[in-house]
Amino acid sequence: MSPSPMTSAPRALPGHPHLARRDTDLWLEGVRLDDLARAHGTPLFVYSKAAMLSALGAYQRGFAGRQATIHYAMKANSSLAILQLFARAGCGFDIVSGGELERVLAAGGQAAKVIFSGVGKTRAEMRRALEAGIGCFNVESESELEVLSEVALACGQIAPVSIRVNPNVDAKTHPYISTGLKGNKFGVAHERTLQTYQRAASLPGLKVVGIDCHIGSQITDGAPYLDAMDRVLELVQAIEAQGIRLQHLDFGGGLGIDYNGDQPPAADALWAQLLARLDARGFGDRHLMVEPGRSLVGNAGVCLTEVLYLKPGEQRNFCIVDAAMNDLPRPAMYQAFHGIEPLQQGASRTTRYDVVGPVCESGDWLGRDRDLAVQPGDRLAVLSAGAYCMSMSSNYNTRGRAAEVLVDGDQAHLIRQRDSVADQLRNERLVG
Repeated sequence: MSPSPMTSAPRALPGHPHLARRDTDLWLEGVRLDDLARAHGTPLFVYSKAAMLSALGAYQRGFAGRQATIHYAMKANSSLAILQLFARAGCGFDIVSGGELERVLAAGGQAAKVIFSGVGKTRAEMRRALEAGIGCFNVESESELEVLSEVALACGQIAPVSIRVNPNVDAKTHPYISTGLKGNKFGVAHERTLQTYQRAASLPGLKVVGIDCHIGSQITDGAPYLDAMDRVLELVQAIEAQGIRLQHLDFGGGLGIDYNGDQPPAADALWAQLLARLDARGFGDRHLMVEPGRSLVGNAGVCLTEVLYLKPGEQRNFCIVDAAMNDLPRPAMYQAFHGIEPLQQGASRTTRYDVVGPVCESGDWLGRDRDLAVQPGDRLAVLSAGAYCMSMSSNYNTRGRAAEVLVDGDQAHLIRQRDSVADQLRNERLVG
């Protein structure tokens, strides 16, 4: 696609430095988004390569001069071209299923730089991960240790393990994405950690290599990280006092992004604080691991959608678009806020709308109380849609999953074709 001419200096959208208004049009890097919507249809996810590499660069600066590995938490967005981008940038990967491992390998990622998290790994997934030669299993329960040791011995291997600790630290985020409290299903309780490490060290199929902690997602305050680090380092001292050496310290991910004026710390600034704490406590020379997901991809993506109908009502006005909760599940699941911008800004007066999709659920909404100047046929961009949108999308109502495009400067690459109905029916069978 040849780029359209730009006639004025860009006006970047707050919190989205690679997304800008030029005259009346919305551009991502050097590509006009309305051109992409016309070429590929809607709903359409579009991602900025520069935005993702910029977000990664903040982590890389934060760890400059340290022994550190950045493992992209691919559940945020597992599209192959995005995995390929991070693999080429030197990242490892944090996976939570056997399917995610196959995606990493298909995208050119190194199995040795994969860490396998998740509370419910199956024996088949463990076997495949051992066969592939992954770097570490993040184990989340004592019973999982027993099973993993059995599987490893049956494969003639020793499984490298790190135990995920639940430090009982409140990440002050949505309860569905908080993972570090006693009532959450994740990790081993703080008070059981030492006994769990002793059991792991005694099992013949395991080799203890590290400790892991992840307290939640969309965290916008550095204080919970510092609290969790202090609690983890106390455990490291107790574990190593028993003769169990920990080669790496994994502090997870969870750093938030700007959805609606949120002000999370920059990754390099946050890690300056955390590294100072590590140095002060004598752990600054350890191999460090982190698992960022949302903070690398969230603000790099937008979802383009077309206005189908405007429906005035006595209590609320509805702007009905062709994107829905199956494309963007976060508002329905978490009551999440996403900014919504017209691709072409008009001069007419605005009306307050609820922006909703065509799915037959009252929870099918993308934005409440948005002031928009739109007509049927206009197109909108739902912002901050790079994380937990496409990866959580579905075919509910037999709707095809959206196409995806990766923008690199003034070039746009189709990285996923839109689902057809035939794609959705391919694996189903009639009876008799």
